Amino acid sequence: MLRTRTGRSLALRVLTDKDRDDALALCDRDPIANVFVGARIRSSGLDPMRLGAQIWGYHESGSLTSMFYVGANMVPVEAVPAAIDAFAEQARSQGRRCSSIAGPAGAVGALWARLAPYWDRPREVRSRQPLLAIAGDPLVAPDQAVRRVRKDEVGILLPASIAMFTEEVGISPIGIDGGAAYRARVSELVAAGRSFARIDAGKVVFKAEVGAVTPQACQVQGVWVPPELRGCGHATRGMAAVVALARRTLAPVVSLYVNDFNAPARASYRRVGFTEVGMFMSVLF
Repeated sequence: MLRTRTGRSLALRVLTDKDRDDALALCDRDPIANVFVGARIRSSGLDPMRLGAQIWGYHESGSLTSMFYVGANMVPVEAVPAAIDAFAEQARSQGRRCSSIAGPAGAVGALWARLAPYWDRPREVRSRQPLLAIAGDPLVAPDQAVRRVRKDEVGILLPASIAMFTEEVGISPIGIDGGAAYRARVSELVAAGRSFARIDAGKVVFKAEVGAVTPQACQVQGVWVPPELRGCGHATRGMAAVVALARRTLAPVVSLYVNDFNAPARASYRRVGFTEVGMFMSVLF
């Protein structure tokens, strides 16, 4: 347990593999909203070296009630007000190490309100990002040309992935390593069979990845159509194909979150059959 600067004890500590069952049970309270952290725990456990992050747990009366994933992203899980207060004090003392805070809007908003006076100014705050899900067949016919990307097609997919990331996040994913880490992540998803695309004559027409998978749900990310091909229905039919493939081979529920100002994307997902099940918020640094 930790103590505050005033000596008040906190039921806050870094979780270990001994806490795995309790941590997964907490994620399963809302398996769609918590799919990212639930998937990471299932694949890597809670050891920070394997996970590449820490997960802080908050306990009340000896029971785990809230968690905070702390890595490149900071993600709250079922965060109650007392846990947010406790974790915010810890995060202030450590300083900002993450590139974003993302997750359920209520928890992220409350956490950011406590951290904003102490951390540097973010590049952008996206306060309303509808969380969408579909648990049945798509409402439109899937694009039969959408399929899993092959390992030998990473070179074709990578420029599209870079363009998508730069457009969505506002910065390029190519870092001081010349893009090696980002290429490795793209290649990892391809190797796992979680990268889907329509590729015509060596050109990506539509792409999307499933970034997180649990037995209950999966989360789509990186949806992209080249600007010159937008408005032709590729996103709608492509997402219908991803939903059908993902539900058949990965998880029964397919989810994603989208910026509320992205009207074309929201309309496309609505046509596919996605419905709103929650609200996310992101703070980008």
